[in-house]
Amino acid sequence: MKTDTGKAWIMILLTILLTSFPVSAIAAEEPAPAAEARPAAEATTPTVDRITGEVTAAVLSAYIWRGQEMTRDSVVIEPSLTANYKGFTATLWGNLDTNPYSAGVAKHSSNWTETDFILSYAREFGIVKAGAGYIYYGLAGMTPNGADLPDAQEFFVTLGLDTLLAPTLTVYREIDHYHQWYATLGVSHTFSLHERVGLKLTATASYLKSEDETTYPKFNSDSIATTDKFNNFHDGVVSVSLPVAVAGNLTITPTASYVFPLSDDARYEMRARGLKGTANPSDRDSSYLYGGVTLSLTF
Repeated sequence: MKTDTGKAWIMILLTILLTSFPVSAIAAEEPAPAAEARPAAEATTPTVDRITGEVTAAVLSAYIWRGQEMTRDSVVIEPSLTANYKGFTATLWGNLDTNPYSAGVAKHSSNWTETDFILSYAREFGIVKAGAGYIYYGLAGMTPNGADLPDAQEFFVTLGLDTLLAPTLTVYREIDHYHQWYATLGVSHTFSLHERVGLKLTATASYLKSEDETTYPKFNSDSIATTDKFNNFHDGVVSVSLPVAVAGNLTITPTASYVFPLSDDARYEMRARGLKGTANPSDRDSSYLYGGVTLSLTF
């Protein structure tokens, strides 16, 4: 089962962390803000002549991915390990659902639902930041004994400007099972509240163009799938975070995010994919507010 694979990756992450900690204490630079819950594919990497990296652990009240409710009424734990070298970045990320949702009375033990691998390269040309990469999504079942979901693979390109609000455009192309294009345009700004405390505001809008009506269909107003492909603005995300440099290379970041549909088509689809136990899909939620805290250790 993929759940066992996910646990194996966590053991590898912990081993690397324990063996690399003395090095991180010696080679640490100025503290950096903690990463978002899921590693941002559009993030650029400074070109340096030595390996740098980051280990993070996020504890959040929900896992919402591209407007989809992946967990409900459950705390999730999301560890990640990132390594950077001369513009290249490799990231391993995972999600543990501590209380898998059930619409009935059934109770499930914690479940490792996902293990992702991200490989990317980025460069800066003056104020222009450009990059490209690959993501492999290793997906398990929603419950411990549930059937594994088909894995996914994506390529992406990103283009950003190092200017006011740091506008960044990222385009993803899924090539394995869930054939679709997904594009995001995001802006962000960080205010310095103290030499060790910042206030970061981000906003992102997305557009989804499906190429397969069986995996990403358009839904009608009753949130029932049609035979058409989804092709419209999708989800918006507004986030606020408070990165606090605790000591040395350790940062703690409380965060809160609000996810909402950008079109009626997106509202119908997000309700259809929601987990809330109800006879009518149209009665499910289409917007989500969640938050938590991320611990980040740079080396």
